[in-house]
Amino acid sequence: MFSACQALKKHLSDDTALSCRDLHDCLETLQQEWFSVSSHKSATPHTVDDYLSALQLISPSVLQCVVNMTDSNGNTALHYSVSHSNFGIVKKLLDAEVCKVNQQNKAGYTPIMLAALAAVETPEDMRVVKQLFTKGDVNTKASQAGQTALMLAVSHGRMDMVQALLAQGAEVNLQDDEGSTALMCASEHGHADIVKLLLAQTDCDAALTDSDESTALSIALEAGHHDIAVLLYAHANFAKGQTGVCFFNT
Repeated sequence: MFSACQALKKHLSDDTALSCRDLHDCLETLQQEWFSVSSHKSATPHTVDDYLSALQLISPSVLQCVVNMTDSNGNTALHYSVSHSNFGIVKKLLDAEVCKVNQQNKAGYTPIMLAALAAVETPEDMRVVKQLFTKGDVNTKASQAGQTALMLAVSHGRMDMVQALLAQGAEVNLQDDEGSTALMCASEHGHADIVKLLLAQTDCDAALTDSDESTALSIALEAGHHDIAVLLYAHANFAKGQTGVCFFNT
């Protein structure tokens, strides 16, 4: 791997440009080695840290190139470490200050989107997640369906991630390719506590409609979540300074 790094360093500095074939072989060698130490579920932060330090000594440009390498699915080491909830490695990668945090894989997801669904077991894990959120754009939309990290967290009932994303400036009124908002997702999936949290955001617009002209209220009713429908109805009417009670048939 060392010789491949040196060759890449020379290529990146334009001192000795590699042929297309040599460059391909060089990158393939580096990719296989890097993913073998950084992207498996059993990968260790200590080993990754050793590689990061060695790459930095060779050249900052080589470090940046290797850390952001993608596999055939467009995943980087950061994608994999987040997916495996290997937050020790996530922190090492973020601390290297070269990660393309907003990089989308071929499925259209960024590491931040994957983090919205990752298993967080300790307070330190959550601190790393929050660090990740500060490094990138929490409002990036997935390329295939237009969902944001907030929509993904909401749909899966991840209150902890919803709170962290909102604290980092996640926009509640963004709509995906079908016009759905985070509030609509929460209403459809029956996450009443998350509905309350979203409605508490001063800029939350509960009256938005999707491509079917459905609102969060109509979606909640159709899904049979009448407790959420009452919350949405009360929010809409109290916001207008109105009072009254609406009863929904169950």
